Amino acid sequence: MDWISPMSTKSQKTPSSKLDQLNSPASYLVQEYSRWKSQLESQPTLVGGFLEAQARLVAEALVQQQAQLAFQLPDRIVDNPKTPSTTHAAEKAFTVPAELRSQMVGGLFDRLTRTGLNFALRQRLDELEVHPNQAVALSAGLVRCATALHMVHDMLPSGRTVEYRALEGEEIPSMPIRRADEPVSALLEKTDAVVIEGNGKRGKSRGDVQVPFVPAALRFFLPQWVAFDDQDKLLVASINEAEAYLGSMQRFLHILHTAVSIAPYIVADEQYQHKRYGMLGQLVNQGRALARYETHQIIQTIRSRAAAHDLNRGLSLSLPYFDDQNLEMRMHEFQVIPAGRIMFTPGFVVRACRQEEAKVAQDTRLDPSTRRHLLVELGALEQAFEASDQINE
Repeated sequence: MDWISPMSTKSQKTPSSKLDQLNSPASYLVQEYSRWKSQLESQPTLVGGFLEAQARLVAEALVQQQAQLAFQLPDRIVDNPKTPSTTHAAEKAFTVPAELRSQMVGGLFDRLTRTGLNFALRQRLDELEVHPNQAVALSAGLVRCATALHMVHDMLPSGRTVEYRALEGEEIPSMPIRRADEPVSALLEKTDAVVIEGNGKRGKSRGDVQVPFVPAALRFFLPQWVAFDDQDKLLVASINEAEAYLGSMQRFLHILHTAVSIAPYIVADEQYQHKRYGMLGQLVNQGRALARYETHQIIQTIRSRAAAHDLNRGLSLSLPYFDDQNLEMRMHEFQVIPAGRIMFTPGFVVRACRQEEAKVAQDTRLDPSTRRHLLVELGALEQAFEASDQINE
């Protein structure tokens, strides 16, 4: 978890600096996470099972973006104030009043005000956690914690242990690092199975396992959602399948973000960090690869239509690119040739691309890495027709 600065027991610091570090946002989240996870684990088996059932119910409603949600608080809970710094704790049992166990979130008013279930649930849990009845307050916190843990641990596959590097000037590591023991063969096709010793995981080996993924896919967190290799070659049957993979990765990260919105301290969870790192790098990498692939398809379409003299009435382009901030595909639209009877020449595309490159380079609405990605695509489009223009001249 690189966002946490661990305290060194050997470092010499003043008491005030130690206090500042203990009160840092990261330290607070770690403490909250440890506190609530300890409380959840200390509940009796029946209560723990009940909380897990409610967590599944709440999580499904959030992911499916339902308009209304009904959930229950447990009838009794145990308060275990034990923390990592204490060796023992005095458990106290509490009974939740029957009239406060049933909770309803969402309804006609929320629909009229367009209040999403996510916001309404957070607001209800916040209200319950400051309830004067200690059992109600603790129960609401346990439901919150159980829901976030269920979303991170149970709703999402674990994936492989991977390592990415960030391109120069970028913050999101998205380029998978090639491993020394990676299987390499010039004869491999995209449908070939590769033998991985010990299932590609560290520790005790369970034998050799055949997996239907090429080495380029095995460098990523979830190889089954990899649609492009490092040369932007399509590894699946169609572009629609590649877009479906992208949607699956976006849904994966959406569930992680929803868990954080419900319980911000879940970022201190090791599984959360592992899954977010692995999937974020894969999504950015594959999203950009999809945009570059579609840009190449646009180039081929322009060439074929130009050869058929089908572009003499104007040309406008919608260039796809992957937005790193919103983690989604977007379109950059611009005009190459105005509508009218104007004969198409490659020079029009070159000039339009250069004009758009100047605009994009100054567009502060895009983050630097997205601007660089879009400029690369415009440059590829420009170069593809610059050579043709020189030949015509």
